[in-house]
Order: sequence, then structure tokens, then C-alpha cells
Amino acid sequence: MRTLVETGALSGERGAYQLARPLPAIQVPATVQAVIAARIDRLCATDKTLLQTASVLGKDVPLGLLQAIAEVAEDELHAGIGRLQAAEFLYEAGFLPDIEYTFKHALTHEVTYGSLLQDRRRALHVRIVETVERTYPDRLAEHVERLAHHAFLGKDWAKAVTYLQQAGTKAFARSVHREAVRCFEEALTALTHLPETRETLEQAIDLRFDVRHALLPLAEWGRIEGYLREAEALARRLHDQRRLASVSGYMSALHLNTGGRASDIRAFAEEVEAIGAALGDLPLQVAGQYYHFCLAALLGDHRGTERHCRAVMDALPGDLSHERYGLVAYPAVMARAFLSRAIAELGEFDRGRGHGQEAVRLGEALDHPFSLIWACLNLGRLEDLRGEFIRAIIPLERAVALSHEWNIAYLTPIAMAALGHVYARSGRVEEGVSLLQQALAGYASSGIGYLRSMSTTQLGEALLLAGRVEEARDVGTHAVVLASERGEPGHEAWAHHHLGETASHRDCPDVAAAEAHYTTSTALGSELGMRPLVAQCRFSLGKLYGQAGDRRATEHLATAMSLFHEMGMRFWFEEAEAEMRALEVA
Repeated sequence: MRTLVETGALSGERGAYQLARPLPAIQVPATVQAVIAARIDRLCATDKTLLQTASVLGKDVPLGLLQAIAEVAEDELHAGIGRLQAAEFLYEAGFLPDIEYTFKHALTHEVTYGSLLQDRRRALHVRIVETVERTYPDRLAEHVERLAHHAFLGKDWAKAVTYLQQAGTKAFARSVHREAVRCFEEALTALTHLPETRETLEQAIDLRFDVRHALLPLAEWGRIEGYLREAEALARRLHDQRRLASVSGYMSALHLNTGGRASDIRAFAEEVEAIGAALGDLPLQVAGQYYHFCLAALLGDHRGTERHCRAVMDALPGDLSHERYGLVAYPAVMARAFLSRAIAELGEFDRGRGHGQEAVRLGEALDHPFSLIWACLNLGRLEDLRGEFIRAIIPLERAVALSHEWNIAYLTPIAMAALGHVYARSGRVEEGVSLLQQALAGYASSGIGYLRSMSTTQLGEALLLAGRVEEARDVGTHAVVLASERGEPGHEAWAHHHLGETASHRDCPDVAAAEAHYTTSTALGSELGMRPLVAQCRFSLGKLYGQAGDRRATEHLATAMSLFHEMGMRFWFEEAEAEMRALEVA
């Protein structure tokens, strides 16, 4: 007769294996635990040993794996399980794909596991690892979570490091970030029990990088910086230039995301790029360009963004676009997404849309929520900027849904702000204001700096649409300060345009103040090639001068109409055309 292990009934999995660690102590009276312990002690020796062995597997007990480690004949095993069921310790939980039992109560499992001597527990955990390895030598990846769990509890430290890192990588690939963090941190704990060699020190650095990747979507900046400092110290001990360059890259991203100085971000990125070039290391070269285009986009250097994005795309043709190269997001997706946004800010919407749609398709193909959210965000920004507000809602609602579904705290406020803006622009003003206020609260609570000044401006615009002019002015003033302090001239230009709008929309428009803000916005936007913004400023000046009876209104409106027409900004062209007709009638 073949055993259940031989027939493949070992796993007991109805889905992905969940690490069945001993449950935390349940706060119940000691007398209750004593009663359970007494019931266990009254079992015959064979049944008590079987129940204790089952408890090592977790609350849920695959029959095939229990048979493999219990060291009893199959008929004795079934008889013992029958008696444990009758005594209400275990009950049958499922037949498919394999027979599985479960402890009737979590407390029963806890007390049973606790009754085992530590040496016996450890030996059983090790035996489970060996059984899985022996039974599935070519399918260990399917069982890596179980292997990691039992290797760690069995104190088989070398295997624990290997399997925990693999389990963490698997969880990270599925965007289960907190599980990934736990696995990587346990791998680091296991690593401290191994002799210190160059190899283990390199593993210690790489595991800290792994933890950093998993923490970034969770916006846990303090922990990220701590792990990077530790990795840097280890890399310096080893004189490891490649890993030191990676630390610099990750520090660049940390400053980028938390509102650090542009000069520091650029210096880190340049160091990564230089070391990558010196070592002929493609991942480092890609990373350097990646940090450069993220920074360039923040600074409003849209031509620079395009140049760096294209460098990444050229470096990653074909299958190379399916690699992450040590980054949290896929650089091939991000390059297309950021290129789409940069081109839109320059007023080349049709060309930008093609790249944006390609970014979304690639993000979908890679099934990577973090990258896909960025693709949706940048495509949504393009449609918003063009005035296609209804079209913008679709990708932005998707970005918000994905960020909530996958608990990506870093991108949630960014996505909510972008969606709130287009809601307000499309007529859902109060809904838009509410989303934007929630988004700005999220920025503050999570310490996110990236795009914060732009989102602040967008809240001001929504408040203005809601008729809350003074609040809109105060928010806009704050946006200018944020953008100026962080060296973001592109975002500062949009904030000045908004302040011009608030000055224009008062009961008694402040023409001089509005004109000054529009002039500043135009100067900044022109220097950066931001044609849609320049057109908006011309349109706004035309309206302002029209209200004041200034003959310059016609010139500005005509220029705005021409620019809107050239860029295919139909909504804004029609708005400017209506203003021109009203001016002619007057």
C-alpha cells in the first residue's frame, strides 16, 4: 500500500500555504488551560504523542504530512485520529485536494503545542522540513512558506535563511508587503546564528535591501532609513562598491519620497550612475536613470524626464522589460508612465497617451499593483491636464482601488488627490474636496513628500470651485511655500496660477495680485516648456482683463485659443471661445 505522502497528499493546501505559527497566548483564566492540559494528560500515551505531533504542524493538520512525521503505521494513525475526533480534540476540515484535520479550538492547539519539550518540538520541525524536501525536490517553491516556518522553529538556521528569503520574495512579488517584511526580518534573525563570513555579511546587506523594498509601499520611512544605515555600514566593512551604490540609490529614493533636498537626491543618483558605469553593471545603470527621471519629473524638468525615461526604455528591450533590477517598481513600466506625464506637461498629449497606455498594458502583464498604480496615475494626469476629465476618472479610480486593495500606503494619498481633482473638475465638487482633504491628511500622517505640493494646489483648485475662496487662497499660499522650499518650479508654477485664480474670483477682483501671479506662473512655465500651463495663464489673463475692461483681453484670449487648438485641448478651447464671444457681445 502506498503512503499518503507518496500519493502527494502531503501538502494539505486548499490555496497558498499560510504560515501556521503557534498562536499568541490567549488571555483566558489559568484554570481553563489547566483543564485542557488535564484532558490531554488523560489520553493514552500513543494518542497524546499523536496530538502533540499534530500540534507542531499548526492548527490545521494535513493528514499526509502528519503520517510522514508521526512514525506510526497507517492503520494506527487512522485509529488514533478517530479517537482524538471522538474526544473532540480534532475534527475533519476538508477532503480536497487532500484530507486535512484541524484543532477544535485555538486554545487546545496552543496548550498541546506548549506541552511538548523544546527539544522534541525542534526535532519535529526539522523532520517536517526534511520530509517536504524529500517528497517534493523539484517543487520546493510551492512549499517554501512551510519550509521557512518549520526551518526557523527547528533552528535549522542555514535553511531558515534560505527559505525565509525565498518566502519573502514570493510574498513581495504578490504585493503582500507586511508578510514579506516579516519573512525578511526573520531571515535576518536566523542569519545572526550563523558564523560571520563575507558571504553571510553580503546576505545581511541584501536582506536589508529586501526589507527596504517591502517597507516602501507601506511608507515606513524611519524603518527604511535604519535598515539602509545598517546596510551601508556593512558594505563599507566589505569595501563593496556595488552594494554601496545600491545604498546611495535607495537613499536617493528615500529623500525623494520624503521631501528631501533636490541636490542630495541628485548627488545620490549620480553616484549610482557613476559606479554602475565603472562596473559595467546594468541594474545600477538602470537604477541611476530611474532616480534621475523621478527627480526630473518632480523639478518640472520635463525634457530631462523624457531623456532619462528613454535611456531606461532603450536599455530594457524585450524580456529585459520584465525585470525589476533591485527596484520596488518595474523600471520599464515607470519609464513609460513618467514619459507619458512629462510629454503631457509639454503639451504633446497624443504622443504621451500612447506611452501611458503602453505603461498600463505592461503593468497589467507583469501583474504588479505598485507599478500599475503609477501607470494609471500618470495616464490620469495626462487626461486631467488635457481637460478630458471623464476619461481621467477611469484610470484614477483604478489607482485608488488598487492602492486600497493592496494596502499601499505610499500611493494612496497621491491617488486620492489625483482622483479628487478630476471629480471636482467634472462637477462632483464636494466629493472632490472631501477626497483631496483625506489625501492631504494621508500625506501628513505618512510623511510623504512626493507630489505633495501639487496635491495641495489641487485641493486649492477644488475649494475654489466650491466657492470657498479664502480657504482656496490659504491652501494655494501653502502650496507655493512647499514647492519653493523643495525646489519644485513646475509645481510652483501651477500654485501661482491657482493663486491668480483666487485673486480673480473675489467679489472685488485684485487685478494687480492676480496679474502678478499669472506673470510668475507664465515665466516659470515658459522656462520649463509647459505649454498647457502657459495657455491656461493666457486664458486666465484674458478673463481677468475682460472683467476689468482692459483691451489686452482679446489678445490673451486669442493666444490661449490658438495654443489650446494646437494641443488638442478641446474643453479649454471651448471655454476660451465662449469668453471671446462674450467679450465681443459686450
